[in-house]
Amino acid sequence: MKILDKYILKSYLTKFFSFFLLIMLVFIFQTIWMFIDDLAGKEIDFEIIFRFLVFYCPKLIPLVLPLTVLLASIMTFGDLAENYEFAAIKSSGISLFRSMKSLMIFNIFLCIVVYFISNNLIPYSEFKSYNLRKNLAKVKPSMAITEGIFNEIGMMNIKVANKYGIDNSNLEDIIIHKTNRYNDNTIVLKAKDGKLINDEENDILKIKLIDGNRYEEILAENPNSKQYKPHTQIYFETHEIYIDLKEIYNVDFSEERYNNTFRMQNVKQLNYSIDSLEKKLVSEYESFGENFYRRTGVFNFQTSYNRPFQLNSIDITNHNTILKDFDYSSQKSIINSVENNINNQIANLDTQKTNFFIREKIINLHKTSYHDKYAIPISTLILFILGAPLGAIVRKGGFGFPVVIALVLFLFYHFLGTFAKNAAEDSSISTFIGSWISNFIMLPIGIYLLKRASSDKSILNIDNIFAILKSKFVKEK
Repeated sequence: MKILDKYILKSYLTKFFSFFLLIMLVFIFQTIWMFIDDLAGKEIDFEIIFRFLVFYCPKLIPLVLPLTVLLASIMTFGDLAENYEFAAIKSSGISLFRSMKSLMIFNIFLCIVVYFISNNLIPYSEFKSYNLRKNLAKVKPSMAITEGIFNEIGMMNIKVANKYGIDNSNLEDIIIHKTNRYNDNTIVLKAKDGKLINDEENDILKIKLIDGNRYEEILAENPNSKQYKPHTQIYFETHEIYIDLKEIYNVDFSEERYNNTFRMQNVKQLNYSIDSLEKKLVSEYESFGENFYRRTGVFNFQTSYNRPFQLNSIDITNHNTILKDFDYSSQKSIINSVENNINNQIANLDTQKTNFFIREKIINLHKTSYHDKYAIPISTLILFILGAPLGAIVRKGGFGFPVVIALVLFLFYHFLGTFAKNAAEDSSISTFIGSWISNFIMLPIGIYLLKRASSDKSILNIDNIFAILKSKFVKEK
């Protein structure tokens, strides 16, 4: 039995490591293609680029390993079945499950290794690659601009809705906050379009804004007084901003300032972060509810009238009963005041709703990352349980049919997990389901295929299906 176990294990490991290296190379080339505009032609040492790729590679393992295990298991048992080796194994009294023993032990060990990678190596690599990319962004400011959020470049904060074109130098829907020596955002620029232009000879970055407005608050002579004059507004067809890049180009690539994202945290750190964020969110809910309650005026109303019976004489269901004691001008003023108050409260609620949604999404991202620490390692074992009997059933080896089947199953597994995680981020489903649903669906399928393969049956009993359909068709006639 040891000879057979060694033979099957050797065949599996040969395919496993071959596919792992091949698929990893494909993903690495894809990564290079994604960042080629950011890394090339910026006088960045090859060593820095190589470090970036090395730090980025561990993040590819959760994508590479499941596909590798699926391919290797299908092809290993497909080769055994196609060459009638599996038939010889079964004729000697060895079951499919027993022939999978050595590979099962290897994949259990692989689960442990993947957990270590997911919990330790990936957070570390994320920390290194994130900081290195931030430092690279200082060399290439277009990298520093992330769509949809404010990004700090020099003495400005810039937000764009979209980047496009060559080198991502074209910008849409731009908002720029310029700070002064007191670190106040006294100048705001808004433009429909813009373009980043590098002047490499003079080490200057030019931001050309098109079709926008400039807003500026005029400070009092004494800035500490916090008394501001009304702001000025100027429309412009084009406006140019210049940034001195001499200091930006002088970058320390070993600097590591950023260490607080959820992807950089292990299980213990994620547990702590989730608990802290949830407590903070509950506190903000309570604080906002209390403040909103007081702003409505109900609190003052209740505390001002200690004798409720005094209110019984007033018909509050009919606004005319209350307003009739006022003249027309006062009535109009009261109604406008109430309407403005209501609109302000609605706007405040909408703002807070968005704010709470973002905070809940951040918590969900932490929870999803926490569950992924366990779901990803287990997926390697589940996909092996799925792939091994599938290979024995299809009885095809090589790079043809098994590769197609593996890719279809992996795409189903991957996209199902992606859609579920997106739903979990928006709180449509629980984060636990979002991370585990792919495994929950694939495991029963794998067990079903294992039972079918152990009994030398096809995936579906076509004859029985035709018989059932025929019987129903005859009865109807």
